[in-house]
Amino acid sequence: MIILNTMGINLSNFFTSKTKNKKMKEFQDLDHIDGVSISTVSANLYNNNRDDLVMFYFRDGANYASVYTQSKIISENIRWNLKQKAKKIFSLVVNTRNANCFTGKQGYKSLEKIAELISVQLSEKQKKDEDHPKKIKLKDIIFGCTGTIGEVFPDEKIKNKIPELVSRIKYTQNKYIWMKAALGIMTTDTLPKMAMEECKIGNSKIKIFGIAKGSGMIQPNMATTLGYIFTDADISNDILKKLLKKNLITTFNAISCDSDTSTNDMLTFFSTGKAKHSKIDNINDDKIKEFDLSLNRVLLNLAKRIVADGEGASKFITINVRNCKNENDAKKIAFSIANSPLVKTAIAGEDPNWGRIIMAIGKAGVTLNFDQLSIKFGSISIIQNGKVNINYNENETSEYMKNDNIEINVDISNGLKSFTVYTMDLTKKYIEINADYRS
Repeated sequence: MIILNTMGINLSNFFTSKTKNKKMKEFQDLDHIDGVSISTVSANLYNNNRDDLVMFYFRDGANYASVYTQSKIISENIRWNLKQKAKKIFSLVVNTRNANCFTGKQGYKSLEKIAELISVQLSEKQKKDEDHPKKIKLKDIIFGCTGTIGEVFPDEKIKNKIPELVSRIKYTQNKYIWMKAALGIMTTDTLPKMAMEECKIGNSKIKIFGIAKGSGMIQPNMATTLGYIFTDADISNDILKKLLKKNLITTFNAISCDSDTSTNDMLTFFSTGKAKHSKIDNINDDKIKEFDLSLNRVLLNLAKRIVADGEGASKFITINVRNCKNENDAKKIAFSIANSPLVKTAIAGEDPNWGRIIMAIGKAGVTLNFDQLSIKFGSISIIQNGKVNINYNENETSEYMKNDNIEINVDISNGLKSFTVYTMDLTKKYIEINADYRS
């Protein structure tokens, strides 16, 4: 309780999560990772003292790769980030409450002014702390913004807090500091999202840490919401990008809360290069197989946490579509089910209305043989070879629907490809949260 009060977080929001999935409420012990420094402050963006401004500082710079929203309307921070062509990033600054989208020249110029101040402040810190100080340039700084679209960007509030943000930089991290960072980037989230894995490249121990935020406006078209991954491995920008894109397919690109893609989505992967290991030449290098798997686990962990904390969610839903002609067909069917308001509300009401699953499969536009279709809720067989299973028991299925975790298994039986999507149910609470979002 002391820790949470110190952070100035909205306690009622934190403790009244509708998420029942206890596993998703457990937090891993993220500790120190060489080359990453963190600080958080309140810029009073919510007109209270909760942390709403977070800085990640890489004193020696970090290799990086980003993916951004595919929305045709993008925020000014995404526009800024896309223009920066630095080989290494020295600072990422994230604000909440304001998306800096549809803010025009004012929003972009605000970032320029803030970056100028950060550049000066961090360059001074380099002179103070480093034997060979570097001049931090504007291109070395990127931004994450999240919150309401179309409101004037609060540049003065943020600028006033940059000196404090820099003075609070901690070179040694612990679970408390990572928790503060994860809490500091939240909007309608009720829980912070953190994940970690440890692995090896050769004989060298490697860390991969990640934090994310996201609860509503969630269906990825690249990544979803804000996600930041950090490793002490020494990996080039090009390989980071390839690893990130490869592993997004079955993680951040396999979730949906409400089928909406944000204007601000970004996922950035930072490599500090502090771990000493043999050089990685390409993405197919055998030395990074374990690293590749560990990265996937971190991304999937964070992606699942976003779904489990979906606005108003009471159920965590896994949709497995198997044995399709190709992965794209499986993906279309899985997302058709995941994004159906009728399916989501039936699950919220714990109603085993499998007819809605049939509807969602049919509207996906995928060619299939009806006589080969099978559907299960968990291990309960409902449809077998295009017909209702003769042993189907509605009462048994109704009882299954009371679980916090629901699994829908669809077998198309016309190929060998599969895809899994993770989603949530649609409750009255979702409507309340979004009806009152700006209140």
